[in-house]
Amino acid sequence: MTMPSDMRAYNWQVIEEFRANAGVLGGPFAGGSMLLLTTTGRTTGTPHTAPMMFKDHDPRLLVIASNNGATAHPSWYRNLLAHPEVTVERGAERFEATARTAEAAEREALWANLIASHPFFVEHQQRAGTRQIPLVVLERRA
Repeated sequence: MTMPSDMRAYNWQVIEEFRANAGVLGGPFAGGSMLLLTTTGRTTGTPHTAPMMFKDHDPRLLVIASNNGATAHPSWYRNLLAHPEVTVERGAERFEATARTAEAAEREALWANLIASHPFFVEHQQRAGTRQIPLVVLERRA
């Protein structure tokens, strides 16, 4: 996949389109595997929204901090390490969640399930070098 030259502008375009079509039956994101994750900036304290792929692990959701195989964690992941309370937008639904990084046996099981359905993440892990790609579990807050 070729990455856009201005990722920030591209992401804002995706976010605007997602929100404009969130409640549209059969819209471009209907039944898809994309959500918007809003984290709190670790240094600024301001909200930051990022579109990302998710995998449903009912009642939890899984997001993958692959950063397209970069050797550094994505900024949204570093934000949620400092502030695990996040906002999730999935289609027309919006809810508060707590994010945590899957560890040990849980991570191994989630990773096996992920690469069975999305094998391109193996290549992301190879490109990431020694950085283990974090798998983040989002649990809805009551």
